[in-house]
Amino acid sequence: MRIIPAIDIIEGKCVRLSKGDYDTKKIYNENPLEVAKQFEAHGIQYLHLVDLDGAKSSQIVNYKVLEQIASKTSLKIDFGGGLKSDADLRIAFESGAKQITGGSIAVKNPEIFKKWITQYGAEAIILGADANNEKIAISGWLEESTKEVIPFIQNYQEEGIQYVICTDISKDGMLQGPSFDLYKRILEQIPNVKLIASGGISTFDELPKLAELGCEGTIIGKAIYENRISLKQLENYILNN
Repeated sequence: MRIIPAIDIIEGKCVRLSKGDYDTKKIYNENPLEVAKQFEAHGIQYLHLVDLDGAKSSQIVNYKVLEQIASKTSLKIDFGGGLKSDADLRIAFESGAKQITGGSIAVKNPEIFKKWITQYGAEAIILGADANNEKIAISGWLEESTKEVIPFIQNYQEEGIQYVICTDISKDGMLQGPSFDLYKRILEQIPNVKLIASGGISTFDELPKLAELGCEGTIIGKAIYENRISLKQLENYILNN
């Protein structure tokens, strides 16, 4: 299972939110590149970078941060947050993203999202299936749609999607453990999906459990910043798995 730390960006700074609420913003570092280099120094190869300003606006905002991290580390970055147009996608890939995550766009403009899957290939496009009460949430989680998470993923798998990041918003940033039951059901009903668990990871012991369920990767955010999981523990996990 891949270990994928998260860096969320507001105004160029590394922050975390609770349950996606912008009013709960906590700044952890003014310099995201510094954080990314710490991850790299501990053997981490992947990074989940989220443009929270972009998620709220109608276009990519913090692509300079992406460019800086991509050019000054060897981390393989998946980038998301506010990718709404072909131009946004071009900027993200030109700035060094290896993969992009589309969430709101997959709900609001499925035609453009399907076009991206065809144009860039299934290795480059991740479906963001962020759920609240098992309904897909969009626009930086400020809106809830009527779409249910499992049929939503199944529908896009038929369009060629392989990678899916599923975040249970009720768990995100709460350090109370991830949605094991939801992930178990997704993997039972969609067995060949590459599911990346996200939201609520709070202790190191949860990682082997997610791996056992069959998760392809896990995104860890606040647990690292609040020192619940150390980079040394992650380094050892990567070395031994």
